[in-house]
Amino acid sequence: MDHTNHVRLATAELTPEILEGATIYGVDDEKVGKLDHLHGTGPGGKAVIDVGGFLGIGAKPVAVNLSDLDWMRDEDGEVHAVTTWSKDSLNDMPEHRD
Repeated sequence: MDHTNHVRLATAELTPEILEGATIYGVDDEKVGKLDHLHGTGPGGKAVIDVGGFLGIGAKPVAVNLSDLDWMRDEDGEVHAVTTWSKDSLNDMPEHRD
């Protein structure tokens, strides 16, 4: 997927209603996880990403800064994010517990 023409989200759009369930893409455009939920909004918020597992079963939640993800909307209106992390590097992060 070529993300260069996707529209970046404004800070005001970094809300649970818009972001939850978004696919997260990593290195080489690999799907690395899905956004489960947020802790806070805007650039200071945390994104809890479910990594690994199958159909949501066995996924490991990890928390990263919202500002560490490049949030955008594709030509079909689907919200997603791009990061420089790989699935393995996210899996190596400590498990997030609410």
